Amino acid sequence: MTDIPVAELKSEIEQISLHQAPLDVDAKVSLIRRNLQEVLGEDRIREVLATRDLQIYFGTATTGRPHIGYFVPVSKIADFLRADCHVTILLADLHAVLDNLKAPLDLIQHRVRYYEAAVKGMLHSVGVPIAKLKFVVGSSFELTPAYSMDLLRLSTLVTEHDAKKAGAEVVKQVASPLLSSLIYPGMQALDEEYLKCDAQFGGVDQRKIFTFAEKYLPQLGYAKRAHLMSPMVPGLQGSKMSASDPDSKIDLLDDPKTVEKKLKKAFCEEGNIADNGLLAFTKHVLFPAASLRSADGSATFTIQRPEKYGGNSVYTTYEALEKEFAEKLVHPGDLKKSVAQGINDLLAPVQAYFADNVEYNGIAELAYPPPPVKAKPVKQKKKHNVKPAAESEVKPEEQEATN
Repeated sequence: MTDIPVAELKSEIEQISLHQAPLDVDAKVSLIRRNLQEVLGEDRIREVLATRDLQIYFGTATTGRPHIGYFVPVSKIADFLRADCHVTILLADLHAVLDNLKAPLDLIQHRVRYYEAAVKGMLHSVGVPIAKLKFVVGSSFELTPAYSMDLLRLSTLVTEHDAKKAGAEVVKQVASPLLSSLIYPGMQALDEEYLKCDAQFGGVDQRKIFTFAEKYLPQLGYAKRAHLMSPMVPGLQGSKMSASDPDSKIDLLDDPKTVEKKLKKAFCEEGNIADNGLLAFTKHVLFPAASLRSADGSATFTIQRPEKYGGNSVYTTYEALEKEFAEKLVHPGDLKKSVAQGINDLLAPVQAYFADNVEYNGIAELAYPPPPVKAKPVKQKKKHNVKPAAESEVKPEEQEATN
């Protein structure tokens, strides 16, 4: 993939955005739906778009370090902005604490700043103009009297069964769940009202919380919102990409050599397109990012290989790449090498964003301090036991002294 200077890229995209012809409702819905797995309430979306721009909110709990999987929602946010939507990104600090203390209280504010820098850096990387984008920290409104009263009102309606079921795919499940994990879904539902959104966007793992919100918000007298769900992208080992599993993901601050090393160990069986994290990332991130970087919105992805093995192959659609991989015309090693190049092209502007903005210097170490080094136990020298003298060895005068 061609590496375009970020400043030049941003300028080109902003000019395209300023001069593109106004989109009709169908065109906006097409952009909003692209690469989503499911949409609940498309009719409500169309009703809003007929009169004004759509308000969308995306929330992320500030827990583990963001990884390249976050480029999936960022790519969709780019589509929303292209469709003239207003997007609010909720930095859910209280949710991070409620989810079994995944974020310690003494680190939460640092993690909020780290997440903000990470998301801005990713948007910067794909050249997304952010005039209609804003960041909101959860605790800025979730601790107000009005919100607290609504949460109490909601607690009189929701059963323990419904609260536990709603958070089953999102909140960490333990044998004896804490009360905080049952509060989590209710707060995520209330956030829709307090952020004044028309639709909430998240991964398909959020579906039970979304349907929970659709059921209970109207019982509080609030409107039912639409819900937009992206697929869950497999990690490098074929399972869900996790911020807590270093072998399943690539960190936003990983250097090129580390990226290449991790991808060499990634699961990528020849001809197997199921649970293939590399193909999924290519579909949901690299192709959309290439489209954003192109003046005409087209996208290309290049499989790099030596001439003796056929030379480079350029693909203009993901479907063409997937078809040839399934037919074993693309070797896993060549796919890994090419995806590594694409990832490093995306990460370079993110890392430059952290380095160039003084307010974020050192924030990674503050948000995620290295674990304390365990002191090695000091080995104490064993004292040799003195063998007691045998009775036969006791001198006669010593024997008399003891009598």
